[in-house]
Amino acid sequence: MIIRTTVSLGAALALAPPSAQAAELALKLELPRLGVAEYHTPYVAMWLQRAGDQGFAGHLAVWYDLKKKDNGGAKWLRDLRQWWRQGGRDAQMPVDGVSGATRAPGEHVVQLGGAKALASLPAGDYEVVVEAAREGGGREVQRLPLHWPPTGTTQVKAQGEHELGALSLQAKP
Repeated sequence: MIIRTTVSLGAALALAPPSAQAAELALKLELPRLGVAEYHTPYVAMWLQRAGDQGFAGHLAVWYDLKKKDNGGAKWLRDLRQWWRQGGRDAQMPVDGVSGATRAPGEHVVQLGGAKALASLPAGDYEVVVEAAREGGGREVQRLPLHWPPTGTTQVKAQGEHELGALSLQAKP
């Protein structure tokens, strides 16, 4: 005997814990064009860490060269040193819904509201950490504070110095 139940989306969301409910989270980041002879697009990692103890809380996005033969681009991921130590070395790349190709210089908006890392994230204070590293270039890390789940619209900004430009994190309930 098969019993089928139907629950409306509204009822399901009302029963879900607040952190699992849909919240909008968008990260705007700038990858500056550098005046160097041989420019390589940067590898970029974005992840969550707990604000208090800076423990790893989840992957948000990793941009690297996915098209290299035999997943050869993955060997350079360890150049994203802080991400690598936080949780990158244990990740099986590519991570579905997280991994993507490197991006050209310019402004990019990443919608993070549907990230798997947020689905079961306990309420609390976190940091969205963004790290960029380029072959033959430098490495830079920026942190943006985040209270999860957001109770109102918030926006925080940071300014990179060389591998990252302007960053802006916007959260809405």
